[in-house]
Amino acid sequence: MDKQNLIDMANRIGEFFESMPDHDEALAGVADHIHRFWEPRMRRALLASLDHPDADGIAMSAIVKEALVKHREALTPAAPATA
Repeated sequence: MDKQNLIDMANRIGEFFESMPDHDEALAGVADHIHRFWEPRMRRALLASLDHPDADGIAMSAIVKEALVKHREALTPAAPATA
């Protein structure tokens, strides 16, 4: 999973929602979009980039960071079931 590509995609989602007049609604929109349309491994990789930022790559936008932090629990995929 290319972390930089995920951050770039998340930043584009953030740009769309950033224009909303209600900031909390914008944060919820970013989180909801990522939750609904990104598969669990993509969400795991994006959330991991919060904990281990890469100084050489694309910076995560402020609205995306804030949305991920605020809605982290809801965005975190359930652990895979073990047999």
